[in-house]
Amino acid sequence: MPLVRISHRSGVGDAYRQALSDGVQEALTATVNAPADDRFHILTEHASGLIFDPHYLGIERSPEWVAIQITLRKGRTVEMKQALYRRIVENLAKDPGLRPEDVMICLVENELADWSFGKGEAQYVR
Repeated sequence: MPLVRISHRSGVGDAYRQALSDGVQEALTATVNAPADDRFHILTEHASGLIFDPHYLGIERSPEWVAIQITLRKGRTVEMKQALYRRIVENLAKDPGLRPEDVMICLVENELADWSFGKGEAQYVR
């Protein structure tokens, strides 16, 4: 049930955007047991407005920097989360060719009652 938000620079094509979504989705299904058909991704292009420290924690970031925020239910282990981070970076290095230094990932956890997939209902707590 993850909700994924990906912020990236503008001027990239549809194939780049699809590769971002596919790479994250594959990692979610492979590492944290997200269902394959549970894909809700919001990709946002930014001509300006991506403000980041290019050297924070000694990591050298380029203008290709991408921020990925994943909202998901609580309950994953630290090991699962670390595997997710690694898999996302590996996938995005392959396609669309992002440097690992240019991928920031943030998880936001919540409870089952915090989700409504439509109809004004909390489907997971009926």
